[in-house]
Amino acid sequence: MDFEIKDVVIVNEGEAFLGSVRVEDGVISKITKSSQALGKKDAKDKLFLLPGIIDDHVHMRDPGLTHKADMDTETRAAAAGGVTTVLDMPNVSPQTTTLSLLEERYKIAARKCHVNYGFFLGATNDNLQEIRNVDVHRVPGVKLFMGSSTGNMLVDKEEALRNIFRHCPTLLMTHCEDTNRINQRMAEAKALYGEDPDVIHHPEIRDAEACYQSTELAVRLAKETGARLHVAHLTTAKELDLFTPNDKQITAEACVAHLFFSDQDYPTLGTRIKCNPAIKSIADRQALRQALSDGRITVVGTDHAPHLLSEKEGGCCRAMSGMPMVQFSLPAMLSLVDEGVLTIQRMVELMSHNPARLFGIEKRGFIREGYHADLVLLRPDTPWQVTKEIILSRCGWSPLEGRTFRWHVESTYVNGQQVWNGTQVNPSVFGQPARFATCPYM
Repeated sequence: MDFEIKDVVIVNEGEAFLGSVRVEDGVISKITKSSQALGKKDAKDKLFLLPGIIDDHVHMRDPGLTHKADMDTETRAAAAGGVTTVLDMPNVSPQTTTLSLLEERYKIAARKCHVNYGFFLGATNDNLQEIRNVDVHRVPGVKLFMGSSTGNMLVDKEEALRNIFRHCPTLLMTHCEDTNRINQRMAEAKALYGEDPDVIHHPEIRDAEACYQSTELAVRLAKETGARLHVAHLTTAKELDLFTPNDKQITAEACVAHLFFSDQDYPTLGTRIKCNPAIKSIADRQALRQALSDGRITVVGTDHAPHLLSEKEGGCCRAMSGMPMVQFSLPAMLSLVDEGVLTIQRMVELMSHNPARLFGIEKRGFIREGYHADLVLLRPDTPWQVTKEIILSRCGWSPLEGRTFRWHVESTYVNGQQVWNGTQVNPSVFGQPARFATCPYM
C-alpha cells in the first residue's frame, strides 16, 4: 500500500525539521522538507516521525523457553514500542551454536516475527569452525559470553578465547564479567547472608571490578588481534575509561535499564530489576548517561530478557536475571530526552542510526529515499501509564509498571506496513530477515 505521512516533525541524521514522507511498495520514495522553520510551538503541535528503533540485544526465548516468551509475543511488544528490527541472542534451547541451528531459528522467525530480525551465532569453547564458516551477510555477529549468565554459554578456555578473537569473520559482541571473581564474591556473600543473599547484594557480588577485569581483557584482545568488538551492556564508570569516543573498531552498548535504574531501586523493585551485569550505583548511572553524548557509548539496546514472575522469586542465587524492556524502551529514553540527559537527535543516533551502521544493516535505520519504510510515529505531550493490561510480552509484567510517560507510539511501520496503530498489533504483518554488509559504514 502506498501512502504519505504529511506535516510531521522528522528527526533524522542530526536534524529535526517539518516535512512529509512518501512510501511506495514498502520503500521510502520521497522526503519533502518544509520551507517553514521549526519553532518550539510548531513542534509541540505536531506528530514526530523517527526511523524505526533497532534493538541490538533481545532474548525472545524461542525455541525451547517459550513458556515465558516467543518470537510472536515479543515482536508484538517490540512493534508496540516503535521497534522495527530486533537482533536476538543465542542462549535458547538448544543453544544457537551451529549453522544448522541458526537456520532453524530463521525459519521460525519467518512465520512468527512481526518486525525485522537477525540472530547471533553463539560462541563456545569448541565451535571455532562454525564461527569461521558463518555467512557474514546473514548474521549481525557472534555472541561471546566471557562471563557466565542465563544459559551458561561461558567461554573460559584462554586458547579458545584468543582463537575466536583472531579468526571471527564478523563482529564479536561480548558479555563481560569475570566469573572467578563473581564466584569468590558469591561465596563471601553466602558466608555473611546465607545461601540465597537478598537481591540488594547483587551489585556487590557482580561488582564493578568483575565487569572491569573482563571488559579490559576483551578490549586488549581486540587490540591485539584486530577483531571488531562490541561490548554489551556496560554498567560502570570505570569500564567507560577503556573506550575511545567514536572508535570504529571497539564499541560499547548501554542498556535502558542501566540508564534508568540504580541500586537505590532494589529495596522497592527487588528482583524485578535483577539482571546480569547488575544495576549499580547512581554515580555509575550518571557516568553512563554522560557517555551517551560523548561518543563512548555507540548503541542503546535493551537486553530484553523476559522471565515469569515465579522465576524471579528469591534472592541473588534463586531469582533469575533479566527483565522485559522492549515495549517501553523508546518511551523511557524519550523521558531522558525530556529531562535533558540527551537530545532527541542523539537518541535517534544511538537507537536507530548507529545500530544500522555498526552491524552494516542494509537500507534500514535511517529515513532515506530508497530505504525500507521502517518508521515510528510519536505523539508528544500525551501522558499514559504503564499498566499490566497493556503489556504484550508473554511474561505479563514490567519493572516500569506504574511509571507515567508522555510520548505515545501512534504508529509503527515495518517495510511500509502498519504493524501497530496505537492500540493494537496487526497480526498479519511479518518482518523480513535483516541483511548485513561485510564493510559496515560506521
